[in-house]
Amino acid sequence: MRSSATDLAHRLAREAEAVCRHYLSNGRNVGRYWIVGDVRNTPGQSMYVRLFGADSGAGAAGKWTDAATGEHGDLLDVIRETCGLLDFRDVADEARRFLSLPRPEPVSQPKLRTAPAPTGSPEASRRLFAASQPIAGTLAATYLRHRGIDQLHDVQALRFHPRCYSRAHDTAPRESRPAMIAAATDLGGAVTGVLRTWLDASGLGKAPVDEPRRAMGLLLGNAVRFGPHGDVMAAGEGIETVLSLRMALPVIPVMAALSAAHLSAVLFPGTLRRLYVARDADPAGDSAVATLTARAEAAGIEAIPLSPRLSDFNDDLRAFGLEDMRAIARLQLTPEDVARFLFPATHRSS
Repeated sequence: MRSSATDLAHRLAREAEAVCRHYLSNGRNVGRYWIVGDVRNTPGQSMYVRLFGADSGAGAAGKWTDAATGEHGDLLDVIRETCGLLDFRDVADEARRFLSLPRPEPVSQPKLRTAPAPTGSPEASRRLFAASQPIAGTLAATYLRHRGIDQLHDVQALRFHPRCYSRAHDTAPRESRPAMIAAATDLGGAVTGVLRTWLDASGLGKAPVDEPRRAMGLLLGNAVRFGPHGDVMAAGEGIETVLSLRMALPVIPVMAALSAAHLSAVLFPGTLRRLYVARDADPAGDSAVATLTARAEAAGIEAIPLSPRLSDFNDDLRAFGLEDMRAIARLQLTPEDVARFLFPATHRSS
């Protein structure tokens, strides 16, 4: 019988310190608590995990709270965030592996014939994303690390497919290559399209093909989202651009529109009051910033451009390093957002 989430959480709680030592290795034991920066294993001391306590209710072992953000949860949440997992089945399998429990026997079900989705459609995008795997430990994570992006949290929008089909051109034979799959979603969270980034077998760069990136589905107005909608957000063109910005400002929600044209048309969440626009330093980027700023202001949203020193923020991150990125950001954020988004980042890195 499949262990329930409650049963797994209770079993993990009985081994709370061992779980913390394994998944929250940047923390330390302080009396009855394990102290760490956050649920993604960032160094620091704002999150505390109760190591001893009752089996359930207030004060239960395995429960954690992040005093800086108000986040809270149990040890299953710790496994999900530190491993970059999306589906509960994957979280449960990892928990069972840690606890040395047997995997549940699959329930046999009659096979249903599924009609093929139209090529390039939103439905085809959803199926490709569903067929991909969480990014943790894959070539996609290696690729991002090689781009200087090694803090991967709230990246459920990114997955990895080891054999994603590609064509050199429309009439060429199909080839399968490893690919990072990024899901574009609408304001309600539904997947409407994907961006496929085919990777070199080493994971140290894109695949050596003419078009290593191709989108499919419906992207206009939608975006690849990292973090929940908030009153202050940032938007940019590329995945690497917004994730580089998030290295310096790890708690700010960001959106990647995937092109300059799509950035100018991205839709605004109802919660949004201030939008930082991470510009690419080229004519298309300047045009996108101007159009998006005009649309935001017409909607009563303050729009503030963020300018890199080089062509984009990923180039800045790789050329100058994280501390320089934070210095650049500090000069361009409003004072209240410096305190809100920059100071927590510098505290956690200390």
